[in-house]
Amino acid sequence: MALSCTLKLLPRHLRPSSALLSSLPGGDHSLVKEKTTAVKQREKKKAREDISLPGSSWEERLANAVTPLWRLPYQEQLQVKHESQRKVLQTLASRLEELGVDGQKPGGLCCPLQPVVPSPVINGYRNKSTFSVNQGPDGNPKTVGLYVGTGRERNIVCVRANHVENIPSKHKQVAQCYEEFIRRSPLDPCLLFHEGGHWRELVVRTTSRGHTMAIVTFHPQELGQEALAAQKALLKEFFTCGAGTACDLTSLYFQESTMTRCSHEQSPFQLLHGEPHIFEELLGLKFRISPDAFFQVNTGGAEVLYQAVGELSQAGGDTILLDICCGTGTIGLSLARQVAKVIGVEVVEKAIEDARWNAAFNGISNCEFHRGKAETVLPQLLSSWGDARPLVAVVNPSRAGLHYRVVRAIRNCKSIRRLLYISCKPEGEAMRNFLELCCPPDPGKKLAGEPFAPTLAIPFDMFPHTGHCELVLLLTR
Repeated sequence: MALSCTLKLLPRHLRPSSALLSSLPGGDHSLVKEKTTAVKQREKKKAREDISLPGSSWEERLANAVTPLWRLPYQEQLQVKHESQRKVLQTLASRLEELGVDGQKPGGLCCPLQPVVPSPVINGYRNKSTFSVNQGPDGNPKTVGLYVGTGRERNIVCVRANHVENIPSKHKQVAQCYEEFIRRSPLDPCLLFHEGGHWRELVVRTTSRGHTMAIVTFHPQELGQEALAAQKALLKEFFTCGAGTACDLTSLYFQESTMTRCSHEQSPFQLLHGEPHIFEELLGLKFRISPDAFFQVNTGGAEVLYQAVGELSQAGGDTILLDICCGTGTIGLSLARQVAKVIGVEVVEKAIEDARWNAAFNGISNCEFHRGKAETVLPQLLSSWGDARPLVAVVNPSRAGLHYRVVRAIRNCKSIRRLLYISCKPEGEAMRNFLELCCPPDPGKKLAGEPFAPTLAIPFDMFPHTGHCELVLLLTR
């Protein structure tokens, strides 16, 4: 796909400047390297100073920890991210060469790399935020915010996120109200499970339709059902009749959790107030979102990303689209009208329920969604695949990457000639997946199918002010 095609997906005022484009692939490559290296060194030095100096405010320390690029002009942020993605592709090229795959392109890359596609929204873009409860800079253990420090160093401090630029004001408001509530409560916060306490993290989800969902995690410890019911009643009263009414919550959920994270199956989300779901609109479709369902954290950025995925897939009216790790079905449903059929696979039960509802509500009848672990569902689905129609796969896994059995099933399915791998951390476990998909056949690992080859890479800035972006890697064979 030509660069101009990707950039046309953006409003004119958000497209990269000609100066920036000239400094990216096709322009002066040495200039990019020189600029980005200097920028990164300057930013690292500044971050070290802000974290280590006693005079640095806690707000600055937190901003440096969670949004390390916040001081840079946005165009410079894009340059930094482009350089990091270039290094990922260089590493992949080198690793493939070690495996006997000779496919290096100019600059030592494994495939052409396009400029980073900017986010349509730069500040306050997050539609989901997770706030912790712990000791604040003033020593108050009932502080709601984000962490500075690490558990390993035992120097964790919880700092209010009021000045973090990627979190919207609505999320900050709900966090502030939750802090007010737990400070009024006689129950202790749960800082370490074995030391007791109850009040734990807060998740806030919002949509462009103005909906707000709050999910409070609570450790029950030894409380009985009557005592738990009393706490739930107080929480509901605060957000419906007390100071929390200012948050205007669409949904208020409560989850009793004795683990760091619990799924709905492990510990059900209990609706205390409002609607069971919030709703988002994306590419002209309406999506229902449950408490633990995956949805891209940057809605405006997701629209640009999914449009590009549709173009890169080259899927036509006779194509079957395989949407692996489909969440609430956003990718598959957004492309459903241009393909013959969509098959989605997702492990979260509530997300699959949402995906099926989303399909029905939007009048889309050519989608089927399978609930279960991809490593269990996909091999069964593809082992006896006999449909002669073109099969295109899109994978959008978590940072843990794809299970080996998923990679093997894709690799050994001859019908998949085109694969789009979307990764928010391509230098991590996704790199292992890339190598498994592109290495020569390996009978020992049961990788008998024809290898894929990296064809094109396009980074999308879904996370302004952070060092991350979403890389779309097109693999073909």
